[in-house]
Amino acid sequence: MARSTQKGSNLKTAGYNIDNADHLARKLIKHTSQYHLDDGYPDGRLAPLTDLSRAYRTQLRAGNQYVRLGYGDPKGSIWLREELCTYFAETRGLNITSENILITRGTIMGLYLVSTALLKPGDNIVIGDLGWTGANMNFLQAGANVIKIPVDGHGIIVDELREICRVKPIRMVYVTPHHNYPTTVALRADRRMQLLQLAKEFDFIVFEDDYDYDFHYQNKPLQPLAGADVTGHVLYCGSFTKAIAPAFRIGYLVGPENVIQRLATLRRIVDRQGDNLVENAVAELLQLGIIQKHVRKSLRAYHERRDLFCELLKYHLQDKVDFKMPEGGMALWATFDQSINIYDLQKQALARDIYINDGSGQFTRQSAEQSLRLGFASSTVTELEYIAETLGKLTSCQVSLK
Repeated sequence: MARSTQKGSNLKTAGYNIDNADHLARKLIKHTSQYHLDDGYPDGRLAPLTDLSRAYRTQLRAGNQYVRLGYGDPKGSIWLREELCTYFAETRGLNITSENILITRGTIMGLYLVSTALLKPGDNIVIGDLGWTGANMNFLQAGANVIKIPVDGHGIIVDELREICRVKPIRMVYVTPHHNYPTTVALRADRRMQLLQLAKEFDFIVFEDDYDYDFHYQNKPLQPLAGADVTGHVLYCGSFTKAIAPAFRIGYLVGPENVIQRLATLRRIVDRQGDNLVENAVAELLQLGIIQKHVRKSLRAYHERRDLFCELLKYHLQDKVDFKMPEGGMALWATFDQSINIYDLQKQALARDIYINDGSGQFTRQSAEQSLRLGFASSTVTELEYIAETLGKLTSCQVSLK
């Protein structure tokens, strides 16, 4: 039989059937533009790479190599979990032990493990509308029914949740209370307490995604829901992705010991364990206070960038965009005037080497179709000045053409 000369000609389509998974269809964003208003990413140029590199080299050389380079606990490095206990007590008011922590490769992995281990097909999951596509995808993959409740200027409307709980069983509520994704608003204190009370009364899980707790500019931030949870209903999840860089895949999931153990048994068949060398390197940086110092440095830089970006938008775009200065986080929620075609604006900006978040990470109500998250933290002051000036010119051209 003659051998095909076309390389890979038989590898494009499987010889067997595979089901479509429309809920997993999401564009992979990997832009290379010099300038960007992303979804709210940190500036990797500020990352403590020298300290991290030194700590990693130490982990490669020091101690018993068989132990250091062998298999470890699926829950993660015990050193890192112990350091996180101290860090969370000092910064978030959490009173936990290492057995309450599972190290993950990021929030998305925590969501996947929880959705797979604790949800069953047909379970009802409540999320805010507006919300995060990544969380929604996990719940749909688990076969859950997703129920959306409105978000206003003070977070999810808990009264709506109460009405739903009265007519149908709720298995889990997913929230981003510190800075709602994508709108950046904080869940008001009274709503937080109402949410915890409802979790106790109706026996549902609260998945608290605290993706950027360290970055709050106005006042001292409200402590996580997990800090006020005395009944074991809250699962608290976060990562160092926003504190350091997206490529840095160290996350954490905090919850009752029996839940953490259950999730660890699942993690073992998905991803036997994390990277012990990196986890121990981070533990060393936490122990030495280097991570804490980096967060304080980043906070000052992002605070300055937020203030400047808001001023620049007001100056260059004037009445073409409406927004409220966010109290924290790495992005602002901007609503463009109806005269602006956002899709055209994104294309025109890209032609000038500026990437504008396309909104694929967020699902929104129809009334918010003119709104986008605009990340400012990953750009320097000079870069933000160029971006805002260029957007001002582009939006003026769009309006004049109309």
